[in-house]
Amino acid sequence: MPLDDLFLQYPKRGHHMDHDLYAWSNLFERPPLQLPNGAKLAVMITIPLEFFPLNPSGKPFKAPGSMVTPYPDFRHYTTRDYGNRVGIFRLMNVLEKYGLRANIAINSALVEKYPILLDEVVKAGHEVVAHGVDMDALHYGGMDKELETKYITEALSVLRSRSGQAVKGWLSPAFSESFDTPTLVAEAGCTFICDWANDDLPYWMKTPQGNIIAMPVSQELSDRRIIIEYHQTEESFVTQVLDQFEALYEEAETYGGRVFSLTLTPYISGLPFRLQAIDTILKYISSKNDWVNPTGTEIVDLMS
Repeated sequence: MPLDDLFLQYPKRGHHMDHDLYAWSNLFERPPLQLPNGAKLAVMITIPLEFFPLNPSGKPFKAPGSMVTPYPDFRHYTTRDYGNRVGIFRLMNVLEKYGLRANIAINSALVEKYPILLDEVVKAGHEVVAHGVDMDALHYGGMDKELETKYITEALSVLRSRSGQAVKGWLSPAFSESFDTPTLVAEAGCTFICDWANDDLPYWMKTPQGNIIAMPVSQELSDRRIIIEYHQTEESFVTQVLDQFEALYEEAETYGGRVFSLTLTPYISGLPFRLQAIDTILKYISSKNDWVNPTGTEIVDLMS
């Protein structure tokens, strides 16, 4: 059956981005990020705290980490819950050991179930980032706009009222967005969004509801991708993380400030046998000079 001619007509095909959120640009020709005291790198750590319902709809897809076996899948449910009960506290302890802060992205359903968890995150000095309602309330192309607005409003309302923070950052569950997500998030008062992994510098997005910064939150350099999806060892994970740090550090000497982004998942890296790997990474970074550890909002302030 021949293709309809309309299938091959794409008005935005060309040497530019295929949408209007931002203009194409070359990282190496763009002004560098001006970091405090002339630092080379901004070390930005992101930790997602996720609630996976025991009876997910799985629509339009199952988020990574969702249930696998027939209901009730307590095996995977409790494995994920381990991160919220145990793993996160190990990660916060090792961050405290090296005087580091993180952007901690939290599902609002988790706050309603375990409010003390959010209290501990705030008490430890981390920045709270909205992470949607739960890992089954996904954002995706074609979803009802009113429903997506409801998800965003609910998530931000719960986190803002309980944390006492302004909560200006957004990370979509499973990094999944609709075409409306950046606009709706900006409309809700967020100043940065963490779903796009197409840069090593933060950059401005233009939406009908105002500008918002796309923060370079790494997906490739995450424990989930390297250890779980690629089945590589903890030693390999450490090597890749430190290679990334060194490459950006060296690049910054020529081109100016960069963001070193590391994403850690509590139910993966918060296990005792993996914590040594995280400690090794942070110990190495701490041995270096000329880097800072801003939160998302602090990076936005640097660009404003």
